[in-house]
Amino acid sequence: MIQRFTLFVFILFFTTSNAQSKLEQQSTASTQVTTFTIEAPQLQTTKKIWLYLPKDYLGSTKKYPVIYMHDAQNLFDAKTSYVGEWNIDEKLDSLNAQVIVVGIEHGNEKRLEELTPYKNEKYGGGKADNYLDFIVKNLKPEIDKKYRTKPNAKNTIIIGSSLGGLTSFYAILKYPEVFGKAGVFSPAFWFNRKEILELTEQTKKLKSKIYFLCGDNEGDTDMIPDLNKIEYLVNSKRCDCMQLNKKRVVKGGQHNEKLWRDGFVKAYLWLL
Repeated sequence: MIQRFTLFVFILFFTTSNAQSKLEQQSTASTQVTTFTIEAPQLQTTKKIWLYLPKDYLGSTKKYPVIYMHDAQNLFDAKTSYVGEWNIDEKLDSLNAQVIVVGIEHGNEKRLEELTPYKNEKYGGGKADNYLDFIVKNLKPEIDKKYRTKPNAKNTIIIGSSLGGLTSFYAILKYPEVFGKAGVFSPAFWFNRKEILELTEQTKKLKSKIYFLCGDNEGDTDMIPDLNKIEYLVNSKRCDCMQLNKKRVVKGGQHNEKLWRDGFVKAYLWLL
């Protein structure tokens, strides 16, 4: 119970940061990263979006796959991150990666609502349908319109950690025609365990490519058992010969930015 409470406190505190220290912090985002805002009527708000373009984008006519990621405050810039950024831009630059990344800022105190598919009896939440509807019907069309993308499901990836991992997995169940691949990092399946297991079991076909990542020291003793149950159900929907999912459990890995930052490149290379 104490471990579960500690993890939940982390998930809630993940939405805020020390304002004074962040004001003093220098931005670490690369020149390939820009931001813009877009209306999100499903959420009754305006969302700030972070956009990463490949180094050769402006000098090229190529079209690129797109990765949609949650918690954009933590992806590119130490100035806006909670406890350290993922260094997505630097990592992709070093690989000369041919991909566009679209980071969606979480809703601060509304993060719990946006990144949980079903309401939890104790903690509430349950508005991920609205959040994903915004991505699918508003954000993705705008990205595909303004940038040279490969808009099909095979080239549309969704990646997130913790509650974002839960919602990324949920996204490929609800929108398989949109998201053909997912990075599911330290997914908080415990938050909607019963419902997400039932939905996975009821899904007749699951064609999406999935990269599961977690640590063996995340504080939540149910993390690995939950992940194993989901993996079993996913495998029951398709032949192992298709090699459409991979699970990586990091020895000593904890529920934090370091685990996800260190695991991102392997996930990216496997998915794409």
